[in-house]
Formats: sequence, structure tokens, C-alpha cells
Amino acid sequence: MPFVENGPKPRLEDGWFRWDEPLVSVKPQWVDGYRHLNMGYYLVAYDLQTDRLWPHLGLGTPLKQGGLGTFAAEAWLDYQREMTEAMPIGAESTVLASDDKRLLLRHRMFHFTEGWTASEHEVLYLCVDLKIRRVTPWPDEVRTIFAGYATGAPAKRLALKRRNA
Repeated sequence: MPFVENGPKPRLEDGWFRWDEPLVSVKPQWVDGYRHLNMGYYLVAYDLQTDRLWPHLGLGTPLKQGGLGTFAAEAWLDYQREMTEAMPIGAESTVLASDDKRLLLRHRMFHFTEGWTASEHEVLYLCVDLKIRRVTPWPDEVRTIFAGYATGAPAKRLALKRRNA
């Protein structure tokens, strides 16, 4: 999916990146036999949200042009309320924490016009050198951006640490 370099600008409110327009509406091909958003498409919507967020964190195209990228290492997703076909999906994101090589985010999906929460998603991202496909430190300027936005709010399920550490 493409990074949204020239998309609408978010506002920062209580540590959350918030947009004044929906992310997307639930597409007919995204619903299942129960006529609600299929669980895999929650992740598609969250991936779209990540693409919308990345430019505001110094990630996306500039990082990729420097030979680096972001890989999701771990994810947790909860379902709180169903979304059905054509519902407008709102999404917002917050930086929980980061270190030299990792970034921990929380996204929230909600009904854009009614405001109720449909789902939350925590993701642990790694900085990866795309040439050798190995984890590497974030560039200094990116770490500075992360530090400016990190809320320090506790994660619900994930942690900013190495597995088995």
C-alpha cells in the first residue's frame, strides 16, 4: 500500500493523531457471511491507517529512500463492536514508546460519525535495513520525532522489548 504523503493533515490531541475525515468506508468485499467486517479486513484498515500516519513520524518514503523500512514484529487486535458494510471508519493513532530499534503504537478504529469504538490495535514495529533484511537503529532524526510524540501510556498487550528477553 502506498504511503499517504500528501493526504490530509492530522491534529494532535491528547497524544493522539486525529483526522477530520474518515479513513475509508467498509467495502462490500470486506464483509463476511455475517454481513460485518471480516476480521482480516480490520488489519487492512489498520494498515491503511499506518500508511496515513507514517509521514508524520518521519517514516514512509524518506525512510525507504535511505534504504530502511518498518516491519511489524508483533501485533494485537481486539474487537469491541462490529462494523458493517458502508459504515465510515475513523482511525486515530498514538505513539506509546520507542527505543533505538523499535516503535510501539496503538491505533483505534471507530464509527466516524457516531464515535463509538469498534476495535483497538497495538503494533510493535522494527527498523529494518532493506538491503540486508536485518534490524538496525532508527536514524537520529526519526528517534527525535518519536521522542516528541511518545506518550508513555501503558500498552494493553505488547511490550517494547525483545522476545524472550
